[in-house]
Amino acid sequence: MVISQKLDQFYTQNNLDKNGGEDNDYFMMKFRLFSLKLPNSEFRKKVVYIHDIEHVLFDCDVSWKGEAYIAGWEIATGMWKHFPIGIMSLWAMGFGLFTHPKDVLNGYKKGLNYTGLIDRKIPKNEIMNLTLEEVDHLLLKNETQTFNSLTFGLWSLVSIIIMTFPLLLVAILGFVFL
Repeated sequence: MVISQKLDQFYTQNNLDKNGGEDNDYFMMKFRLFSLKLPNSEFRKKVVYIHDIEHVLFDCDVSWKGEAYIAGWEIATGMWKHFPIGIMSLWAMGFGLFTHPKDVLNGYKKGLNYTGLIDRKIPKNEIMNLTLEEVDHLLLKNETQTFNSLTFGLWSLVSIIIMTFPLLLVAILGFVFL
């Protein structure tokens, strides 16, 4: 089965819109007690399929546990270089460290030995006709990378700062203007 077919299954199994909502003006971030409706930027629309392929490749659903794994994987592969989507990956990693830290760590360790799909710059129509095994082989690095806890700690700190920044900003502004 090729990627396009696997993605269709993934979208159906996870109650997602066709093409992961890539054509929608907004997307939803669901939390336990509430959801946020966020603008679906042009850049996000262009790359959401890459994120979804990662979910399929590593058999991760769209729960926060699955997102935590994928966020760790993306940061290890260098997704952080691709602004603004890299900020979203860092934010998700920070949130994942509070909700599913083992999954972030496992995704990060796995990602050390992969090249990010976004960095391969393979046209969408070509990647959609590959199998999961072909994509896995295409992204797997030739040389095994070792885990460095200091580097992971640094990325963890950066991701937590990015995740908490909006809250810190509100607190600071509230303190200044009260």
